[in-house]
Amino acid sequence: MNDFTSFVTVLVVSVILYTVGPVIVEWLMQHVFVTAYQRTLHKKDLEKRQRTLGAMFTNVWRIVVVLGALYFLSLQLFDKDILAPLFASAGIIGIALGFGAQSLIKDFLSGMFIISENQFRVGDVIEIEGFGGTVERIGFRSTVIRDVDGNVHYFPNGMVQHVINKTMGYSMARLTVAVAPDTNIEKVEKIINDIGLKLASEPEWEHKILEAPHYTMMGEFTSTAVNLTITGKTQPSDQWSVISEMRHRLLEAFEAQGITIGTTPLAQVAAAKKK
Repeated sequence: MNDFTSFVTVLVVSVILYTVGPVIVEWLMQHVFVTAYQRTLHKKDLEKRQRTLGAMFTNVWRIVVVLGALYFLSLQLFDKDILAPLFASAGIIGIALGFGAQSLIKDFLSGMFIISENQFRVGDVIEIEGFGGTVERIGFRSTVIRDVDGNVHYFPNGMVQHVINKTMGYSMARLTVAVAPDTNIEKVEKIINDIGLKLASEPEWEHKILEAPHYTMMGEFTSTAVNLTITGKTQPSDQWSVISEMRHRLLEAFEAQGITIGTTPLAQVAAAKKK
């Protein structure tokens, strides 16, 4: 009966630790383990980093709990430690496979540097080796991202040589509009700046926009179109919604002011796609 009570106690405590552990880790990430560097991060960046580190430490916690439970349960059931022989066997196998596991070690070390250097976090929109998407998970061995089509991409951390993080600190809302060559550019510039300032002052958008979208420069021009570049600074990941809203309002304003949209020849479109 004593052994049965001990068995049940170990099992119940293990289940409680396994379940409550993630909650404790999340609380520690938010209230205790906040470094001086993290205090300098924007709120969204801090949340992403805490979510990434929380997932990593939660996995470590659960592994420790499971191994601890197996150790104590083996002592209760078999009166001996069954993990020691397993670890000894794993050590022998590890030596045998050591020469073939260099890529695993490389992936592990690369994952450690990615997390410690805060290169990207869960929730960031990044591009790796020409593939872009939202980071869903960062492990010690691999990174998982999901693209706009819903496809999931797995990247071993060791192969991640160049990463473009599109949502670190702040994002740039950049778009190009084409108007007819005979358009009064100064008039269009004023319309663009006025719309950008108005958008940035509205309650629905002011928390997303750090710098109002504004006319930046004239780009390429042809006999059918003059390209005008508009830029603004937004909170991370908010650039796409700001760009969409700017396009919508510009289209309405151009139509109301009688400004003709420029047309781009198909040959130029094809050339741009090749680039």
